Amino acid sequence: MAGTDRGDLTRTAILALLGTIGPLSRSEIARELDLSPATVTQLTKELIGHGMLEELDLKPSRGGRPAQRLGVVGSAGRALGVKVTADHLVLVDVRLDGEVLGSWETPYDPAAPGALDQLADAVESVVREISGVPPLLGVGVGVPGSVDDQAVGTVNAPTLGWQAMPVGDRLRRRLNLPVLVENDVNALAAAERLYGRGRTHRDFLVLTIGRGVGAAIVADGRVYRGARGGAGEFGHLPVAPDGPPCGCGARGCLEAFVGSAGLLAAAHTRTADRQAAEARTGDLQPDPRDPLGAVDALGRAAAGGDVGAREVFAEAGAILGRATAGLINVVDPEVVVVLGEGTADWPLWRTGFEPALREQLYPGRRDISVEVESWDDTSWAQGAAALVLATPFDAAGAAGEQGRLVRARLIGAAS
Repeated sequence: MAGTDRGDLTRTAILALLGTIGPLSRSEIARELDLSPATVTQLTKELIGHGMLEELDLKPSRGGRPAQRLGVVGSAGRALGVKVTADHLVLVDVRLDGEVLGSWETPYDPAAPGALDQLADAVESVVREISGVPPLLGVGVGVPGSVDDQAVGTVNAPTLGWQAMPVGDRLRRRLNLPVLVENDVNALAAAERLYGRGRTHRDFLVLTIGRGVGAAIVADGRVYRGARGGAGEFGHLPVAPDGPPCGCGARGCLEAFVGSAGLLAAAHTRTADRQAAEARTGDLQPDPRDPLGAVDALGRAAAGGDVGAREVFAEAGAILGRATAGLINVVDPEVVVVLGEGTADWPLWRTGFEPALREQLYPGRRDISVEVESWDDTSWAQGAAALVLATPFDAAGAAGEQGRLVRARLIGAAS
């Protein structure tokens, strides 16, 4: 696609607007971006001609001709998203409009010698499988830890045993593709910004519950990362100085109470007769290989009427609700979105969460909406893919040089 740098930035701004808000008419685009109607007409004509925008339905008018709306073409590009966990990888192939084209799962040991090479092997194998149309714009990787910069991708993740791991550098050298690496909860927030609540809210929280606990803060439409990329470690908020040990090395963190291992430990502590508890709920001993499976058993017991199991979830919900209220009071979001494997048992969490949350919220914020979204095994990886898919819509260039390379691939493929 020919044009000056200024023209390319304006095209990106148009894609950004339509990608985050949704279909608009040409006049609405001109008004939102403070561009002349003639400029918008010319640039959208080019974007349509290169297969990046398409004309949709006519928007009803109160007088005069109905306006033709424009939208992003989902088949203009795709991204591969990778979620790294302590025992497996999940990979998904996602179109520009968020449609999942395929998914893969493979065992993985992040502590093994050559773990980064094994990660690169798995990604490279899928990249070869999905090459073709639509063009692959890049690879997004979500990890349960802090990342210095999306475009650099050096990872510190205690749950993986990683310290200063050069994930981004290794994958870029192996794949010869743009690679963006981010904390997995921040990646989910990027997906919400692109396809979910972020279309109508510029300030919101993403809260995740499951194996661990996390939060992402979206302020004025951008994910807040902090000075070193470590913002959002909500699970390590101190709750009680004499509380249970946490995987981070401290004691009494929020995650130690309400993460999967914390729930299971509470279930055992509550039951005087462990054998009787196991007879009702199965073996609830925390299993580092499958802690979520044991929590599923605890959830089934609670749903089946086990009073002790129900109390475990209610108490954990209350602890989580108080902590979430504190975060809301500090950052003042419009809405809270709850995601993660633990949402399958949200009715059990909610009995403790809701009253504790509302009680601790600052007056004037007690009516904030808490919205729980559906979840499946590929959701984490879809969030990672959104790191790449969001960059064509990012006129500010927050993804740095890797984002520029993604946009160049999209524009080049459309030329």
